[in-house]
Amino acid sequence: MPDTSDPTAPVQKTEDATVPAPPEARAPAAGRRGAVDRFFSISARGSDLGREIRGGFATFFTMAYILVLNPIILGSAEDKFGDHLSGPQLVTATALVAAVMTVVMGLAGNLPLALAAGLGLNAVAAFQLAPLMSWPDAMGLIVIEGLLICVLVVTGLREAIMHAIPSSLKQAISVGIGLFIAFIGFVDAGFVSRIPGETGSVPVQLGATGQLSGWPVLVFCVGVLLTVALLARRVKGAILISIVVTTVVAVIINGIADIAPTAWGLTVPAVPEDLVAAPDFGLIGSFSLFGAFQQVGVITIVLLVFTLLLSDFFDTMGTVVGVSHEAGLLDQDGKVPNLGRVLLIDGAAAVAGGAASASSATSYVESAAGVGEGARTGFASLVTGALFAVALFLTPLATIVPAQAAAPALVAVGFLLMAQVRHIDWEKYEIAIPAFLTIAVMPFTYSITNGIGAGFVSYVVIKAVLGRAREVHWLLWGTAALFAVYFAIDPVEQLLGVR
Repeated sequence: MPDTSDPTAPVQKTEDATVPAPPEARAPAAGRRGAVDRFFSISARGSDLGREIRGGFATFFTMAYILVLNPIILGSAEDKFGDHLSGPQLVTATALVAAVMTVVMGLAGNLPLALAAGLGLNAVAAFQLAPLMSWPDAMGLIVIEGLLICVLVVTGLREAIMHAIPSSLKQAISVGIGLFIAFIGFVDAGFVSRIPGETGSVPVQLGATGQLSGWPVLVFCVGVLLTVALLARRVKGAILISIVVTTVVAVIINGIADIAPTAWGLTVPAVPEDLVAAPDFGLIGSFSLFGAFQQVGVITIVLLVFTLLLSDFFDTMGTVVGVSHEAGLLDQDGKVPNLGRVLLIDGAAAVAGGAASASSATSYVESAAGVGEGARTGFASLVTGALFAVALFLTPLATIVPAQAAAPALVAVGFLLMAQVRHIDWEKYEIAIPAFLTIAVMPFTYSITNGIGAGFVSYVVIKAVLGRAREVHWLLWGTAALFAVYFAIDPVEQLLGVR
């Protein structure tokens, strides 16, 4: 049995607990280790440069889909004034933020953890913030959200927030976002559409006419089947492989079939003249920190920022703990090494994402793919970050991917997020009902904010009705009160005579 007080002993996981690795797996003498090894504690964590490099590549290829999906999600939406963000500029911004912040995580956090624009968070930016204000204003709110996360980390308030919201509601938020993202995928691909002029009981339908028609929709269907088949077989990089293959199919079909360019939407799948191009940094710094306050009310802004913060903060906590556990890096008390620093970097990533107009960046659970290849240190993050830097010059390749090839990935991500529904205790109505409302209201109202609000308000009301109001944290009471005002804003404004 090794001496558990030895700080150089790497840990390995068993079915029961995280324990120190056997003596033969320990670090070699300091004199036999290079500077890079010592800086990242590579040998001390039972790894080597080869594993770290392979892990960095694995993480990149499992999350590189964000270079396509983020521009698709943000680029397909328009702001209050009808403006769209440039696809090539979004690719550049997405790659730049991912490259810089992943390298920072590697150097300062020393964890095999990569960061990039968060799925779900970009949906909030595209479908919640932008319709109410200009794109610079929306990105300014994301910067504010990131700064608030940094403040919460520095002051230690993250502990209070973690304890304020029941775990089942946190899981319900992820599930609801998953359904919302999947719905966006179906709509963007043309698989589901609004019935023109319909005011009756059926607001949406299959395809554009009640049935599937056209080559683009066929491409989407092929992509969905390919994606689910790869996921079912547990193929690493399934989402990225599906996007690449489906894009190739789309390019071939577009070349041989008579298809109107508008049928594909904003992006027509055609081979670009150049595969490599200089990055376009036109969106970097295009944000307005306080412009949103001139467009919408303070209460709405508070709730929108809270929605961003809630999704970002808790998603990060789950990802950091999960990846660290998978890597066997948790200490004897189950704590993540350098957790405060890691969370501060994640908050800074949100700020960077907003400042670059790439939406809030966050830690990626796909980092577990790198851990599966043996990565245990921040050196793997340096490799992943370097690959994102190379991607800065491959914008033409990313901008040929049509929505029909990228949307299957949204459906797949929706499934992966939906899987958390199994952790909700459906036998306890006081938590099951708020969880259900959170999950259902998001896609049905096309609003993440509305879903969270419905869950919070119903949770505190049910607790109060059951005579267990004291069990609800004061922070949750305050938030629920804000959401109640948010839902009743029209009659409140009438009563106050502000309309």
